[in-house]
Formats: sequence, structure tokens, C-alpha cells
Amino acid sequence: MTELQLGMIGLAAAAVAGVVGYNKWQEYRHRKVAESVLKPQHDDVLLERSQRQPAPEPVLPPADETPAAPWETAVERQEPMFAEPPAVDEVVEAEIPPPVYADLPAPEPEPVPEPEPVAVVPPVVETPAAEPAPVAPPPVRATAVEEIHIDVPAGDVPSELLDPRLEFIVAMELVEAVPARQIVQSQRDTLQRLHKPVHWIGFNEKTREWERLRSDSELPVRRLRVGLQLVNRLGPVSGGDLATFTGAMQALADELTAVADMPPSRVLDQAAEIDRFCAAVDLEIGLNLVSRGTAFPGTKIRALAEAAGMTLGLDGLFTRHDDAGRAQFCLQNYESTQFSPDSLRSLSTHGLTFLLDVPRVDHGERVFQQMAELARRFAETLNGALVDDNRQPLGEAQLDHIRREFIGKPQATMQSFGLPAGSPQALRLFS
Repeated sequence: MTELQLGMIGLAAAAVAGVVGYNKWQEYRHRKVAESVLKPQHDDVLLERSQRQPAPEPVLPPADETPAAPWETAVERQEPMFAEPPAVDEVVEAEIPPPVYADLPAPEPEPVPEPEPVAVVPPVVETPAAEPAPVAPPPVRATAVEEIHIDVPAGDVPSELLDPRLEFIVAMELVEAVPARQIVQSQRDTLQRLHKPVHWIGFNEKTREWERLRSDSELPVRRLRVGLQLVNRLGPVSGGDLATFTGAMQALADELTAVADMPPSRVLDQAAEIDRFCAAVDLEIGLNLVSRGTAFPGTKIRALAEAAGMTLGLDGLFTRHDDAGRAQFCLQNYESTQFSPDSLRSLSTHGLTFLLDVPRVDHGERVFQQMAELARRFAETLNGALVDDNRQPLGEAQLDHIRREFIGKPQATMQSFGLPAGSPQALRLFS
């Protein structure tokens, strides 16, 4: 054998010897730990008592009697032990004798059959009873608004939707939610006989906002407000319309199992006061553009209007709107023929009229300046002249007077009354 092989054999033998020695050392160390843990720290009172007092003689049953059941036979008590490896158990059993109750008879000297192995159960340590934990409430099942009514504060209806100064408002609180479509269509035949608009407002419990109800909406409504408009451009509401409306609302309340809460009866006086205010500020400013001899062709009118951002509507007017979609001013034929896509192909006219509805336009003075500038552009392109309703020429001084006296002052009056020009209330009132 070579020296390398001999060296490898020596190394292997040394490794085996090291492992064997390490295992012996570990076994010795574990045995010492077990002895220190299991060694009793105090005297066994029961054991000492049993040594001081001799055990009484056991009483044996007569031979002809039936031997006692196994569970009636006294057996020595076994203390619970830690589950350790077999080697440790042997040491413990050799060093620690099992304790014996002093009041039990000593076992017979004759050999006793070993009891069956019993699972070692750790001793039960009594601890003070803990306070019962608080019981959590049962989970609440989320339910749709249609199933369970949640009382959400509704607040007042925004004046943009209903204004007590402008509408006769009836309030209803329903027991069960009813679709908006059913509510609006309930008294339709009766309300169609009125000469004033009726506004339906309901509270949306999901968005927590008041909103205008549509005749095709399925929104469940529990809080309802219905307003009869008191004034429009046709004049104030009449006593007959008011009686018809209140009767329809009472019938609706009976149908919906609700109570109709109506305002005081001073409605007609209120309507007359609002109508007088409207008459003082209800103005429409017109700038006329007339030809100097040659009629204006319809195709050229349409091209100029569309280039200025105006659109032709079903009412026969070219209208310019702001970014919010609100009408600013419009252009109509000075003659009786209305504009339409078909008529403009062959139409020719000797005049046009630019119109501004003062109470319905926000920032009226600025909008009037824009309208006057566009009218001058049309006049230059079509070879026309700007005149007033008396066919008097309109210069810069006349236009400035119109802007201040017939637009600025009326709109300031509306602002002081709490009805700004172009606001939702003004749009309803001047309709």
C-alpha cells in the first residue's frame, strides 16, 4: 500500500474515533442535565409520613367471595414524568422511588402485574378565572336603500332647483320609496291644464342630493318637493291654476300615503309682486342690419354665422352659446321668413337682427360688446348698415348708451333683488 492510502486510512479512523467520542460526551452531558432537572428540591412529605407510620394490615376478602374489580384494587400512585429518552427514564426510576399515599393500604409483597402504559398527562394548574371577553355584536348585513330606510338628513332644496319666492312648493314625506316615474306621471292629465310650469324635485339617498326628477327615471323617492311656478313671461299664476294644482297634490298625497305640507295662502299677492319686478327688467336688445340696396344671400349669411360659432336651431335662429352651453345672443331674419337649412340655399333678405335677452344673459355688458362687434363685421362683409328699431344709424356713442342704460342697470337691479341675470332662477322666471 502506498503512503497516501495509509494516510487516508489513518484519517478515516481518526474521524470515526472523533465521532464516537463526541457522541459519548453528548450522552454524558444530557444525562447530567436530566439529573439536575429531575432531582427533587424538597422532601416528600407523603413519603416521610409513610415511613413514620407503619401501613395497616391489608384486609383480604374470603376465598369464596368474588375478587374485587381491577379498578377497586389499590394501586400505587405514579407521578407524571417528563417524556425523555429511555436512558434518562432508567436513571430516574432507579433514583426516585414512587410516592405512596399514607391513607392507602400497602400493596401485597407478591408480584403485582405491571399496569398497562398510560399516557403521561401534565398536572392541571388551577388559575384564577379570567373575565369573560366582550362579545362582539353580530355583523350588520349591508342592505340597499330600497330595502331599509336610512334617515339621511336632506337639508333644504337648493334655490337653483326650487325658490320659495318664485314657486308654490308642496313638501311630501313618503312612508315607502316610490319610483320617480310613477310620481311624475300620477297627476299628469290634471297638471297639463295649468298655464305655468310644474317642477318635480326628489332627494337621492345614494348621492344625498336633491335633483330634478325625469318622467322616465326609476330613482326611488322618499322625500318629494313639487313646485308650481308663480310667474313667467305670460304673467302671474291665476287662482284657478292654483286650485287645480293644490287639488292634484292632495290626490297625489293620498295615492302615495303621504301628507302634503303646503305654504300659506298668500300666493297670489306674492305672484303679483314678482310679476311687477319682472316687468321692470325684462328687456330684449336688438341691433338691426339693413342692406344698402342689394339683398343679403342666405348662403353667405350662413357662412358668416357658422364662422362666428353660431349654430342654427329648430327655432329658425342662429344662436351663439358660451362654454357652459348657455345662449348669449342670436341672429334672426329681419323679414318674416325663418332660417332653415333648406331655405338658406335660395333665400335672400334685406335685413338681419341680432338679439340679446337681458335677464337671461350673465355678464350682459360684455356679451353686448361681443354682439356689436360681430354685427359690424357682418355689415362690412354684406355691405349693410347698423340701425335701431326706428332705422336710425347706430354709432359708438349710441351703442355705449344702450350698454349702460338698458343692460347694465337692469342687471344690477336683478342682482340686488337676489336674482342674478342668467342664473337658473332667472332662466325659469323669464321663460
